[in-house]
Amino acid sequence: MWGVAVSSLSASDPIKTEYDLVVVEATPGGIATAVRAAREGLSVLLLNRTQHLGGILANGLGVWDTQYEGKRSPIYDEVRRSIMEHYRTTYGEKSPQYQAAQPGKSGHTNGRFEARVAERILTELVHREPNITVLKGFVPVKLEREGRLLTKLHLAAWGQPDTPLEIQAASYADCSYEGDLLPLAGVEYRVGRESRDEYQEPHAGRIYMQASKTPPDEATAQMAEKHDRLNLRQFPGFQIIVKPESTGEGDSNVQAFNYRTTLTSDPANRLPVEKPADYDPEFLKTLEFGSIVSPLPNQKIGWNRPQLIGPHQAYVEGDWKTRRQVMDQHWNATMGLLYFLQNDPSVTPERRKFFGAYGLAKDEFVDNGHRPHEFYVREARRLRGRYVITQHDFMLKLGADRAPAHADSIAFAEWYMDTHACTPGKVGTSLDEGKMMLHHETFPAQVPYRALLPSEVDNLIVPVCVSSTHVAWGAIRLEPIWMQIGESAGYACALAKQTETTLAGVETIHLVRKLAESRSMISFFNDVDVSRAQDGGTAALIFAGRGFFPGYDAKLGAPATEALAKVWLTEALVPIPEDAVAEQMKQRVQEAEMMESPPLTREAWERIGGPSSMPTPTNPQTALDVLSRGDLLDELLARMRW
Repeated sequence: MWGVAVSSLSASDPIKTEYDLVVVEATPGGIATAVRAAREGLSVLLLNRTQHLGGILANGLGVWDTQYEGKRSPIYDEVRRSIMEHYRTTYGEKSPQYQAAQPGKSGHTNGRFEARVAERILTELVHREPNITVLKGFVPVKLEREGRLLTKLHLAAWGQPDTPLEIQAASYADCSYEGDLLPLAGVEYRVGRESRDEYQEPHAGRIYMQASKTPPDEATAQMAEKHDRLNLRQFPGFQIIVKPESTGEGDSNVQAFNYRTTLTSDPANRLPVEKPADYDPEFLKTLEFGSIVSPLPNQKIGWNRPQLIGPHQAYVEGDWKTRRQVMDQHWNATMGLLYFLQNDPSVTPERRKFFGAYGLAKDEFVDNGHRPHEFYVREARRLRGRYVITQHDFMLKLGADRAPAHADSIAFAEWYMDTHACTPGKVGTSLDEGKMMLHHETFPAQVPYRALLPSEVDNLIVPVCVSSTHVAWGAIRLEPIWMQIGESAGYACALAKQTETTLAGVETIHLVRKLAESRSMISFFNDVDVSRAQDGGTAALIFAGRGFFPGYDAKLGAPATEALAKVWLTEALVPIPEDAVAEQMKQRVQEAEMMESPPLTREAWERIGGPSSMPTPTNPQTALDVLSRGDLLDELLARMRW
């Protein structure tokens, strides 16, 4: 639906022309960016092209795509908790609605929800912030730039280009799924797949994968054993590259899109599906249909199909007329396939009965014909920024137990490298070309702040379409990760204003420390819980990016050794070490941990590191107390001058 709406919650004037921050698109990542910046005192304009906030969470996703069940970052945790609390207070703890909203034991059962509930929670979150002005129904059409700074954003009503609006801001955040600010800002970006040779990524470019229940070789089996020890949800199965057909050639193709359609079996809430005018059963029988999120609360399911492999490519850089045509084509196929599954005699009776029990939910998307307002755009433009996240950032180097370290890490990404089909076609019994799910080869990665920053301008940040390759994108493109990245971006915008600099000029170590102290899990550990205070917990998050941990276990309560103290101390005073230095540090720490070394007493620590920050002991025997690894990390953090 077209339409324009302004919601100003802090001023009598409904819309100003200048803000500290403009956030383009109220996706979950955009909302996290805006809310955090507003809570830190910035004036924020939150722009959204539709009348409904919340991105795909409010448009049928229905599930939290995360392998990690612990606390992640404050705003993500707040939203997830609020959704579950809604079902508890509305229906009761023993209700089927509340039970459906709870995390399950395995698989994609880490908390489910209805689109209308997600939209309500996210909208209320935004409306509680007096520093946020929401502008609906507008899209960016032009950006003015002076040197390395963006100076003015030109907007037009969606579908009404003759309704211009101009906004100035100190900082701009592109939180759209499409990366629509990137070409307007004149910054480098990528659409499609890198070749295998460009970054030496094993799974880059044109690829066919064959499913396997067992690991294809001993190296993969060993990786799987390491992955199984992670405090993450585990998914079964392996995939093998089909050769020689997997050429690794790069191209401009992105992975498939679809609607996340909400269906219900509740007769009082169910709308029948009518036969489409362009109904083509011969075409419809070729489409996949079997990806379902079930159960959602209130007798609903989320249908994650069909995908039209090929037509979606026109969406990425198309204008909104073209994009709408692509969306219509997908919706028509979705309704046609549902009718086909309910009625066609070639469908088995069991399947016809299952799908025949469902129809569109009356209480979802009521102003849009019960069709989601948003399309599930899995991949569009990707920034080419100051750091490019690649497949290697999610892999273990030979002999390593932790993925590469980045001292400017502002979030972690733990989802497996998960890419849907890019072009139609198979080789024998392979998956569709481009489809891959690397369950056991993907390890939790650190997301560097550099990957959010274009090289060409200094006051633009990109928390959603971050700088990554196509393969790495498959492990980044999930809403929990984007919400954490977005909140970190909001902190960065606030820090830029507080220190009177640009987003590119922010002292990264100050940002990293602020995030860790705010209990954002900027580096993954099996045994660090950011929801509670732990000796060394904050310091571990900061120092993980410096290579202080060769594995995913912090072991904060274990005794520290003199050998470890000497190694950690040498690097603790360096504000932001280079990535290569952090990797070397991991090796040195691993060697120190394997040494036979005396436990680190307080007396030994004062001899190695100088005066302690801990209170002077009144009992001489206390000098012989052994420091834990957490104690040592806190000592090192207390000595920092940044």
